[in-house]
Amino acid sequence: MPRLLIVHHTPSPGMQAMFEQVVAGATTDEIEGVEVVRKAALAATASDVLDADGYLLGTPANLGYISGALKHFFDTVYYPCLDSTAGRPFACYVHGNEGTEGAVRAITTITTGLSWRQVAEPLCLSGQPDSAGLSACWELGATVAAGLAP
Repeated sequence: MPRLLIVHHTPSPGMQAMFEQVVAGATTDEIEGVEVVRKAALAATASDVLDADGYLLGTPANLGYISGALKHFFDTVYYPCLDSTAGRPFACYVHGNEGTEGAVRAITTITTGLSWRQVAEPLCLSGQPDSAGLSACWELGATVAAGLAP
């Protein structure tokens, strides 16, 4: 069964709301045959990445960059997963009260180095997520999971 790994750092109510909707979309009954694994960025390991078939990454934009937790995740898994995960699909969601461009650029740079394949545009929300933003989070989760369905 294909496995989707959601690696997230959810320190705020806005990030928590986004995470919950991403998970709801990825685990909807409409998508069958995909196992969804959720891991906090500080708990995710290289084994988690190697065991997954696709990835969804969630981070706040902190001072124009990804969270330290997501950076730690990438620092931990980069070399152990470099050759074995090339070509795997991924997408990301970012929340910021100001610009999210630097966080998206960091994710793009790192995933390009890993040779992961972006399957959806980065979802960036600012301020308190509204219903349209949360709906977009649900769609992102469903899109990535559906892409892994057998």
